[in-house]
Amino acid sequence: MRQFLYLSVILFSFAGIAMLDWRRQLAFFAHARRTALAVAIGVAFFIAWDIAGISLDIFYAGRSPYVTGVMLGPEFPLEELFFLTFLCYFSLVVYRFWEEILCKRT
Repeated sequence: MRQFLYLSVILFSFAGIAMLDWRRQLAFFAHARRTALAVAIGVAFFIAWDIAGISLDIFYAGRSPYVTGVMLGPEFPLEELFFLTFLCYFSLVVYRFWEEILCKRT
């Protein structure tokens, strides 16, 4: 069960950001298509970045008892895909949150 800890933490964090998004209608719950497209473009960019780093022997998956061990490619663990998706979605929600706060102040 320990091998799912990291993935569980990512999913838990994703759920927290999704709740903030839902509550404030910031990204996906306001504009689902635009948000999905923006997140997909970001994830595609970071996957290409990871592939380049892996091919240059810069990035390594590492070994830990807290990861599933499922590899989507050489040195590209399953958790990386979920993390990249979370990172892009989190960045978009935080940007929209700050934009909302700053627009209300002025």
